[in-house]
Amino acid sequence: MDARVTQAERTVYVDLDGTLIHSDLLWETLFLAARQDPKLLVKVPVWAFRGKACLKAELARRVRFDAASLPYRTEIVDELKALKQAGRRIVLATGSNERLAHAVADHLGLFDAVMASCDGVNLTATRKLQRIEAETGADGFEYYGNSHEDICLLEAAAEATVVAPDRTARRWQRRTGSTLIDHEKGRLKSAVKAMRPHQWTKNVLVFVPVALSHEFMNFGMLFAALLAFVSFSAAASAVYIVNDLLDLEADRRHKTKRRRPFASGRLGIPTGLKMATVLLAVSVFAALFLPIGYALVLAGYMVATTAYSFALKRMLLIDVMTLAFLYTTRIIAGAEATGVNTSFWLLAFSIFFFLSLALVKRFTELQDFGVGAGRATTGRGYVDADIETIGQMGMSSGFASVLVLALYINSPEVAQNYDIPYLVWPLCPILLYIISRIWILARRDQMHEDPVVFILQDWRSQMMIGLGAAMFLGAAYV
Repeated sequence: MDARVTQAERTVYVDLDGTLIHSDLLWETLFLAARQDPKLLVKVPVWAFRGKACLKAELARRVRFDAASLPYRTEIVDELKALKQAGRRIVLATGSNERLAHAVADHLGLFDAVMASCDGVNLTATRKLQRIEAETGADGFEYYGNSHEDICLLEAAAEATVVAPDRTARRWQRRTGSTLIDHEKGRLKSAVKAMRPHQWTKNVLVFVPVALSHEFMNFGMLFAALLAFVSFSAAASAVYIVNDLLDLEADRRHKTKRRRPFASGRLGIPTGLKMATVLLAVSVFAALFLPIGYALVLAGYMVATTAYSFALKRMLLIDVMTLAFLYTTRIIAGAEATGVNTSFWLLAFSIFFFLSLALVKRFTELQDFGVGAGRATTGRGYVDADIETIGQMGMSSGFASVLVLALYINSPEVAQNYDIPYLVWPLCPILLYIISRIWILARRDQMHEDPVVFILQDWRSQMMIGLGAAMFLGAAYV
């Protein structure tokens, strides 16, 4: 290298995927395509067969891409700003397609040039190194990279900075003692958070048929319900992960959802796919020990949730009706797992009650987006003008569930099945209290959780549920 070339004169080359951003644009555009136009997924194997460069180019050409929404590594951006102010020449050198790379460069305004993959060339590893060395010659260069594909560039660089490295790059960094920038901690905690274990409380609904049949000491039925709970929880977590991957762009525009593990980039998309696969395997394994009827209900649930993730969640009213159906499906699954027959009263009550809670979710989401919220920003089929209508529908549906409960309590079935039927009557005002309180808090903009989870975690609601359970048991056994 020419001794007259100082560090300040060397060009700084910065990798994009995993280095400048937490994520990878190939995976990002793949899931953007799945959300924006699912029919494109049929063409992905053909494009991949033609080569990685072709796949990247075709996806970049077809998706609507917003560079501002990407999860940038703030420490790298800040360091590049300091280099820019010092007069250094900075080049974005990436294996991502040139269309996306230029969008990122234009958004940040830090780069003097862009070096990226085109329709026929996948600019990674040695190809990228050859392009850089052809530019710099004997002057040398500095490089920021993160993966095994960057090893040849890191080794050739006059000064190398390793950013949040993969396993191979980390071993190289430890061996060479190169500069390391890595704040990727708490991945296990993020993985647990991505599964949303607090949402598993919804799956307590599989125990409802056992409770209503008064078979509290039937350990065979309780074990079957427990297996159904595990199976549904694993399946639901897998769906939550896939849903988060499909909703990355919308979540990043949301004031709270942008902190989710995948939206923030703390977990990568490939990690999410692996987690979803393992969880789905656990769900299927647990289902093998239950009746075939349960397996069919679980399969129907998975089909419905997949349809919800890809399309139904963006359809006006169909989305909340689907959510109400999915809650009710948990009760049906518990009945199939334990061999208990479900009644018309239970299903009717469930549909109205959970439709009300689903509408609470949409109501609070519109509140979060505020004035001017539209379909493009919310990722749903609603606009800000719908918020009052959603509120009215939600409260009406909740009160309809109380009416169904009152009619059931007054039916001959209750007189036959309960020793002291009048003790069941307090369930109506208890339910009215829970529903009314949820909607009052929602209108105050104080409902920031899933309403089902809120009910199961709020101490006032827990107190009401405990009182209702005591009345229920008293009516059945006293």
